[in-house]
Amino acid sequence: MLKAIRKRWQHWVNQRIPRSDQRAFGQRNIFILPTGAGVVFGFLLLIMLITGINYQNSLIYLLTFLLGAVAVAAMHQTHRNLSGLELTLIQAGEGFAGDLIPFRLRAVSPRHDTLALSLACEDVILTQQHIPAGQQADLHLSVPSYQRGYLQPQRILVETRFPFGLFRAWSWLRPVTSGIVYPNPLVAPDVASTVQDGEEQSKSRSLDGNDHADIRPWREGDMSQRVQWKRYARTGEMVIADWEGEQGSPHWLDYEAFAGTDRELRLGYLTHQVLERSRNNSRFGLNLPGQVIEPDTGAAHTNRCLKALAIFGLEQPREGGPLLHGTRAGEGAGRAAHAGGGGLA
Repeated sequence: MLKAIRKRWQHWVNQRIPRSDQRAFGQRNIFILPTGAGVVFGFLLLIMLITGINYQNSLIYLLTFLLGAVAVAAMHQTHRNLSGLELTLIQAGEGFAGDLIPFRLRAVSPRHDTLALSLACEDVILTQQHIPAGQQADLHLSVPSYQRGYLQPQRILVETRFPFGLFRAWSWLRPVTSGIVYPNPLVAPDVASTVQDGEEQSKSRSLDGNDHADIRPWREGDMSQRVQWKRYARTGEMVIADWEGEQGSPHWLDYEAFAGTDRELRLGYLTHQVLERSRNNSRFGLNLPGQVIEPDTGAAHTNRCLKALAIFGLEQPREGGPLLHGTRAGEGAGRAAHAGGGGLA
């Protein structure tokens, strides 16, 4: 019963407050109710009123109606404090799964000061934000992430209890723009790319005492694990072991190189490789099914590769659609999807 009531309530709220990156709060979308302290205050006023009636005491009447007038004024002021506020999502942040993803919002209060404003998303609360009249303030709210993909908060709570904490006025911002959650980096096994870049291969020579590997000179982009350090210490020549069957280019990070591995593990391996190549300022490209990012260097190239890994196989979330990744609401659905498609090559 409670679940059905909650579902109907959420459906009504979603219709009344559709998704938008900008929201102006007014009579139609502000809700107000007494707080716990407000309920206790009203109960005490009722007791005082009954006491005044019982004893016909004018001073008790005076104090009761005076405090009642203060409560009514506080209710109007609490609603007014939020009324007229304009809140806009300026930038949805990026980060790795499990991190707090920063969302930057801009608040403008054109008519009057907005005092003691609070923003909240799940367990993260941003309190005591003051917006002077006619000015704007940038607010940074961190949103929890749980899995890679798009991070679209279901609701960002906007509330105030100013001036006395007797009433709570609140509403929501339901943003359209999504943050990006990268896969968690996992240390990748030493595998070779299946992609050929057309570069002239160096003449190979048999590795001493090993019929299954060839060696070639070190090239920019080669992983340090493949360097023959003993030979380097002995001769000063830096060479790489090319094992039998490894014909791919070292400039490519390849999804297909991790054959037989779960999709999410592959993406974690590739994320680690992207970060490692970026730290070394090495030139690299990314090969994903249906998408190829040509070899390049720099922060912009790294961000492009990380974003491609984050949203691989996912669709941009839409109004009313399921959020399979990135949010708590979609965590269970995401696990089910992984269980059904974890072996997808």
